[in-house]
Amino acid sequence: MEVNNPEALAELTAAFQRYEQALVTNDVAVLDELFRMAPETVRYGVAEHLYGHEEIAAFRAARPAVGLARTLTRTVITTYGRDAGTAWTEFTREGQPRNGRQTQAWIRFPEGWRVVAAHVSLAG
Repeated sequence: MEVNNPEALAELTAAFQRYEQALVTNDVAVLDELFRMAPETVRYGVAEHLYGHEEIAAFRAARPAVGLARTLTRTVITTYGRDAGTAWTEFTREGQPRNGRQTQAWIRFPEGWRVVAAHVSLAG
């Protein structure tokens, strides 16, 4: 298995950057698109545990669109073969004393790269 095939890595990095831009601008349509539309998709957040795309989409639709700006402090994106990868990042938010961590598992489907599992937590 090839780790970090240059083409796959560039594609996943672009998908991750698209996700990040959608997150900080609260572009719910893009966020919903980039999470796999399936009951097996899971997202654990700081205070919520969401199972399936419907729960994830409902959470995003109800979330206030304020306080989403953040600065990524360290990001590691890795592909395994041409169709699977992970994205790990640490982040800070202005006025937030605790640093955040985000992990995503991505799979390439015919429609493109999609998050199939995600976890967000705050340190300390």
